[in-house]
Amino acid sequence: MNEMTTEAWKQMKKEKKQRFTALQNQSYDVKVRRAEIRAFEFMNEMDGRLKNCHVSVGGLDSITLLIFLRHIGIDVPAISVTSVEDKSIQEIHKQLGIIPIKSYKSKIAVLNEEGFPVISKRIAGKISLLQNPTEKNRTVRHAIITGECGEQGHFAKNSRMQLPYKWLKLFGGCANEEYGTGYQTAPFKVSNKCCYWLKEKPCDDWAREHESYPYLGMMASEGGQREEALVEHGCNYYGATTMRSAPFAPFMRQDILQLALDLNVPIPEIYGEIKRKEDGTLYTTKAQRTGCSMCGFGIHLEERPHRFDRLREQNPKEWEFYMYNCCTDPETGEKFGWGKVLDYIGVGWEDYPAEQMTLF
Repeated sequence: MNEMTTEAWKQMKKEKKQRFTALQNQSYDVKVRRAEIRAFEFMNEMDGRLKNCHVSVGGLDSITLLIFLRHIGIDVPAISVTSVEDKSIQEIHKQLGIIPIKSYKSKIAVLNEEGFPVISKRIAGKISLLQNPTEKNRTVRHAIITGECGEQGHFAKNSRMQLPYKWLKLFGGCANEEYGTGYQTAPFKVSNKCCYWLKEKPCDDWAREHESYPYLGMMASEGGQREEALVEHGCNYYGATTMRSAPFAPFMRQDILQLALDLNVPIPEIYGEIKRKEDGTLYTTKAQRTGCSMCGFGIHLEERPHRFDRLREQNPKEWEFYMYNCCTDPETGEKFGWGKVLDYIGVGWEDYPAEQMTLF
């Protein structure tokens, strides 16, 4: 019975993924029209429930969403924890009249109290559970180490819950005594709670206070947990406690950049300009993605110069602080920073002078 349930569940997931891929393969014009339909559907649904809507804004994708919504006649408040964004993004936020929201913790407090956001949000969450064992999370930790799930996971073995071996050998040492393994124990804390304290909870509390639900600039093509959520729930989601609209869910990067051009979206300086290659592919001449200056999710996948290299070029003092001095070891009092973390996961950072990047 459990095996049948597992197979049915896998088939359902596969079919949803196929349907969503079909949406992603539609033409640009069709996707834009669908985004408009989904956006109005969400607004009408919220009106029917006597609730409000707002736009949660960060970088270029969500700035484009805000301009798109205003273009089609949906003029709702826009909010942002703008202080965590690059200064050029903050300038665009001011121009667009976006309401600034304050973080509940500083970046430094998050790194010291919660841990470093590294590898990916999903993997960081698993490492955090291993580093903070309790009786309540014992079953989940067992699945993270072994891949063996309990009843809620349909008793699956070798499941996706297991931490990939590459990271298990670096971060699984907390479970060595229990499992007789010989994994390493990281000399720093890891967490996926950075966004929660810096952006998510402040914005969620504002929304709750104003009985408002968000339009988000998320795209499934970004991968990770966002992709799974959008494939699972689609563009508009109406849950018991969570409701949101992601009109750009099926968009690819090219769609967003084309829409930004079509709508004359103001491009923050950190992205440079939107240009077209000889084969027609659109790209931004500087950063392709932006985020909080202390975020390390995905850093191990980036080529040099990576985000911390660019930070070194743009703001050497901030780079030095985050690389060497942003955290204090509670046992030794030693100052350390992202440099220690990057060394541990095998990402270069200190050997790439900023001057090398400006020669080109």
